[in-house]
Amino acid sequence: MGVYLESCGYSLLTITSFLGMGEVATKKAFDWVSNGPKIVKSSSIICRLMDDLVGYKEKEACDALQEKVVEAWKDINEECLEPRDVPMPLIMRVVNLARVMDVLYKDGDGYTHAKGSTKKLVHPCS
Repeated sequence: MGVYLESCGYSLLTITSFLGMGEVATKKAFDWVSNGPKIVKSSSIICRLMDDLVGYKEKEACDALQEKVVEAWKDINEECLEPRDVPMPLIMRVVNLARVMDVLYKDGDGYTHAKGSTKKLVHPCS
């Protein structure tokens, strides 16, 4: 993975998310995620680019980044359909981490400005 993908920390976050999953998180699973499978790379791309998208104002740049995000989602979907090296609960951890980025950044910077729509998602009565 490139430095720009490693800098977002999603690979490490994915590995960490496997902890506490019991018998499903085997040594083979940790080896798999440590080797940078396509689904983890795609999730990292979504993380990095969606975060970058909220900072761009130039339409052409946003369109190009958005296209890369769409391609990464297609790769994730493909990886979920094909026979896999690890159990589906582990695959779903990777998918769900990508979904978090979609929720946080699809309609603006919901991470930096969490008191708006993000807070309402976490605490609907606020």
